[in-house]
Amino acid sequence: MAQYPSISLFFPAWNEEDYVERAVSRALEVLPALTDDFEIIVVNDASTDRTREVCEALAQKVPQLRVIHHPVNLKLGGAMRTGLAASTKDIVVYSDVDLPWDMRELERALHLMSYLEADMICAFRFDRTSEGAKRIIYSFVYNMLIRSLFDIQIKDVNFSFKVMHRRVLEAMELHSQGSFIDAELVVKAIRQGFRVFQMGVDYFPRTRGVSTLASPSVITKMVRELVKLYPKMRAPQPPVHPVRLPPSVQQLHAVPPGRTARG
Repeated sequence: MAQYPSISLFFPAWNEEDYVERAVSRALEVLPALTDDFEIIVVNDASTDRTREVCEALAQKVPQLRVIHHPVNLKLGGAMRTGLAASTKDIVVYSDVDLPWDMRELERALHLMSYLEADMICAFRFDRTSEGAKRIIYSFVYNMLIRSLFDIQIKDVNFSFKVMHRRVLEAMELHSQGSFIDAELVVKAIRQGFRVFQMGVDYFPRTRGVSTLASPSVITKMVRELVKLYPKMRAPQPPVHPVRLPPSVQQLHAVPPGRTARG
């Protein structure tokens, strides 16, 4: 099987005690066949269930696993910025910890990335009928709004299967605190001239726990962040604090335990 560049796979996790072990196990089934240099990062966003304990137990058994704990809940935006900043490999993969896509699709994404000379691959869901009419309508309106405002053709901007080269992260700054961060990441990548392509995948909705992404409070926050960040996304500027530091840049001071350099 083809060997690909080094890979960082990260999962944001908030109260995901039922899914963490499964996600790490699936990753360990797939990643070793793709590369001999990989890491798995779980960002525990101040969970109040047993997520921390499950992650720590896994870290004792899996040398490729790194766990980062937030002392306070920073929402999806904060968890994603932490995971992206903590990545150390050439290719960075982001996924929700409930695995809404078959992880074996990662090989196809890496092949497309190489073949198309892409900087980022964004997946979209073939069929979302299992989510119910309300979430389908919300998603349709939101994606249409993002496409119209920023003149991009991404079908499913918030879907949590994104594969990107580290150069994308080293060239941008992210500000979103919530679920709008997916759109900020993709829009800025495209408008900064990176080559972004799409691929369709089968979708597997969560069977445990409750998703809050379609709650009125989350939607309201996404709209507020859209209004606030619109100018910076239409015309992105060189980053003052890039999502991930280039290898040539060294931190002046060590980061205290339990905290991250950015996020």
